[in-house]
Amino acid sequence: MKPTRTPFLRLALYSAVAFGLSACGSDDGNSDNSNNGNTDAAGKAATVTLRVMETTDLHANIMNFNYYQNGQDDTVGLVKTASLINAARAEVKNSVLVDNGDLLQGSPLGDYVAKVKGLNTNEVHPIYKAMNLLDYDVANIGNHEFNYGLPFLKEALDDAGFPYISANVFFDDADNDSTNDIPYFKPYVLQDKQVLDSEGLAHTLTIGYIGFVPPQILQWDKNNLETRVIAKDIVDMAKHYVPQMKQEGADIIIAIAHSGISTENRAGGEENASFYLSQVEGIDAIMFGHAHRNFPGDSGYDNVAGIDNVKGTLNGIPAVMPGYWGKYLGYIDMTLALNTDGQWQVSDSQSTLKPISQSNPDRSVTSLVANHAGIEAAVAADHADVRQWVSEPFAKISAPVNSFFALVQDDPSIQVVTDAQTWYVESIVAGTEYASLPILSVGAPFRAGRGGADDFTDLSAGNVSYGNVADLYIYPNTLKVMKLTGADVKEWLEMSAGQFNTIVPGSSGSELINTSFPSYNFDVIDGITYEIDVSQEARYDVSGNLINAAHNRIKNVRYNNAAIVDADEFLVVTNNYRAGGGGHFPGVSSDKIVIDAPNENRQTVADYLIAMTEQNPATGFDPSADNNWSFTSLSNTSVVFRSSAKDSAKAFAAGKAAVTYNSTDADGFGVYSLNLQ
Repeated sequence: MKPTRTPFLRLALYSAVAFGLSACGSDDGNSDNSNNGNTDAAGKAATVTLRVMETTDLHANIMNFNYYQNGQDDTVGLVKTASLINAARAEVKNSVLVDNGDLLQGSPLGDYVAKVKGLNTNEVHPIYKAMNLLDYDVANIGNHEFNYGLPFLKEALDDAGFPYISANVFFDDADNDSTNDIPYFKPYVLQDKQVLDSEGLAHTLTIGYIGFVPPQILQWDKNNLETRVIAKDIVDMAKHYVPQMKQEGADIIIAIAHSGISTENRAGGEENASFYLSQVEGIDAIMFGHAHRNFPGDSGYDNVAGIDNVKGTLNGIPAVMPGYWGKYLGYIDMTLALNTDGQWQVSDSQSTLKPISQSNPDRSVTSLVANHAGIEAAVAADHADVRQWVSEPFAKISAPVNSFFALVQDDPSIQVVTDAQTWYVESIVAGTEYASLPILSVGAPFRAGRGGADDFTDLSAGNVSYGNVADLYIYPNTLKVMKLTGADVKEWLEMSAGQFNTIVPGSSGSELINTSFPSYNFDVIDGITYEIDVSQEARYDVSGNLINAAHNRIKNVRYNNAAIVDADEFLVVTNNYRAGGGGHFPGVSSDKIVIDAPNENRQTVADYLIAMTEQNPATGFDPSADNNWSFTSLSNTSVVFRSSAKDSAKAFAAGKAAVTYNSTDADGFGVYSLNLQ
């Protein structure tokens, strides 16, 4: 293990109270052909190619396994990424490996270790049992590292076999004097790395690593962090520390930013600051994450000034972001050459993402790499414990939750999701500029028969396990908050109302559901009340194209019993798919996202069920729908629709005055009548 250079003299002041993590440098020893003159044998300037590899946002996904569905999932897992790391390392002479945080939370394994099993002194967290096998050079702190509190974080990091950095988190000394603030973590490390040039000669390259986390941790984890730490602006801290790193001998500086990309005019305190970091003099490469997106390659970065989405640069600075959950290994191949002052400079680069799997046209998945046998063995016992735990109850509900009639009336399976999202966003907007805005929450019936007659959520009253959460939210979406107007909300609902055929008043037996409209695009918006008039023609087609602006199905939209006007403003909680333009909803686009929340929607639902059960330990949480939407009454009108033919669906229908079971069709669906009067 090579010593890591002390970032600055004041390190001694806080090393006793900070985490005091030891650094782990290259395992290269000094060589007889060392060439500190930085020229080759013929006197030519040396050229070095360095591969900088990154993992990010693993979220405790070590194994290729979906604990919610209790089955193998070859689209995720460090156990797969690890094999890519070994292969990528073997391809080149010189490489380093970094991680960009969000390791400890995000899967049932993370919750199990933190909330159930706990970590004893000197006990190694499963994520580090795996990572310590891979020779990481350095790692950065992500925002989710704070989710379980600072004591747990300290105990977890204690056994990481590599140093941790974060340059913008400080002890809260409550003196309002920023000049004497003490870093909570090491802001940066400098490591000497022996590298081979194009002629095979060895050089000592001093690499500086500096890390950053979104300052919004103080909002997202207020209960864990308030009065304990403060967080400062990412770019300001880069400008403060990078010159120090250069002065202390860094040949190149790699920023590890747990922060996505925003290209708006900078105001300070940005969550997504990687683009702005690329404008800080002295930074040579940016390994970023947090946004759960791919760079280069994600089409959202096409045609953005300052971004090369093929080469992988931000304002000319090499950069990479390898998605999330271990789906990709990201790396930058940098060519380093000496300038006329004898200093190393990046003369060329190419960023690359390597996937662990590929999706096939039939929706099957092909694994592209074998599991890492060492990791499998290291976490086998932990993996077995988590599988057992997810089958056990963790919450309780006092009424059934099903999606049998999600397309025809307000539904408990959607209600649980929208209530959970509202609950989460209420906590993170408190004390912010958005605190005064009403919160609306969007959900859709993910299991409403698209996959056949058995494709419905059906949870009985009583205990709920983690496996049941996948029944409520089947997709691995992340939560987004948009700022929209009343007009936007109405258009959103008009698009959603394309789920229904046009019904002639006074008729009976017409098919209500437009089967060409996917049920996951039937968005219900909670927090308001409204009606859907299916006697009117749809305003938008399935692809979001305007049919006729005069068509108006959405009626009587109200918030707190007052009619919503077009100029009203709302926070609307949804998922990354919808906020990113999925479904082609009018007026819904990523530029209206104001909170790029770090939580998964599915994990938010689980956390909400736990919190509500704790409030009602005897009976459990009541998940019943609040009936905030309905069809406009049509006299002497009834329609038919299809749902589950299970006995539980028929029994649920028996308790609904407007719904009647008729028969079972040839495909196994129950045929029901709905009275629209």
